[in-house]
Amino acid sequence: MKKNKSRNIIIGIVVVVIIAVFAFFGIKGSSSNNSNSSGSNSNSNSSTVTAIKKRGVLRVAVFGDLPPYGWVNANGKRVGYDVNLARQMAKDMGVKVKFVQVNANNRVDTLNSDKADIILANFTVTPKRKDVVDYAKPYMKVSVGVVSPKKAPITKASQLKGKSLIVTKGTTAENYFTKQKNVNLLKFDSKTQQFNAIKNKRAAALADDNSYLYAWVKRNPKYTVGIKSIGPKQYVSPAVKKGNKSLLNWANKEITKLNSKGFFTMDYDQELKPYFGKEVKSSDIVLKQGK
Repeated sequence: MKKNKSRNIIIGIVVVVIIAVFAFFGIKGSSSNNSNSSGSNSNSNSSTVTAIKKRGVLRVAVFGDLPPYGWVNANGKRVGYDVNLARQMAKDMGVKVKFVQVNANNRVDTLNSDKADIILANFTVTPKRKDVVDYAKPYMKVSVGVVSPKKAPITKASQLKGKSLIVTKGTTAENYFTKQKNVNLLKFDSKTQQFNAIKNKRAAALADDNSYLYAWVKRNPKYTVGIKSIGPKQYVSPAVKKGNKSLLNWANKEITKLNSKGFFTMDYDQELKPYFGKEVKSSDIVLKQGK
């Protein structure tokens, strides 16, 4: 009888200890999960419209070496088509603007690491990118083009067979020509590097958004945009972190409002027209809402 009683007491103690252990780690795990969830929410909420207004600064990812879209002029001032849009968006939100310089290959990482609230770095919409960011309404249309020396012009895709072609990493041009057989790609991290490479005769041609190339050949008359458009027509939009509905909805309304006021045509006339000249019309670039 005493043995049974002792055994029952021991079993009871063991059960209590087991329950206590599970309860402790269960609470700790729950606390950890709540903490992680809170941290995740904190990161996702840092770029909402409310958070941006409270901070007083809209952080915008832009290019720093791509005239006429985003670059630093001789006076050390950031200028360009996308830069003007960034300033206008910040003004309409009632905050200051902070520019975060990016290259084509780190735009998404800059956004998702919470270094920027929105991307305005000539960011072409693609199905693959839609998996990792949310795009607002488009404000510009582009196609991939190919630039080459006037003395050895590339005017059709078949001429690239077996030759080297320069692209910037993370661009739609890289994505398009990666799928084309018998074209050897030379990939660079920045626009500056890729244009220096074509000048140094590293390849037969260079591929990028045609809107870049129209501007570049104006300043480099020894080259020509031999292929003005290849592949499907594409669109450029602001991009925000995946799931940031607050800023996405605001950006959609902002693009619609700016379109109705003719902002993009004015921005084109100020920043792009001097680079493109008469060969390109504003209607070739500027995208009217609903189109």
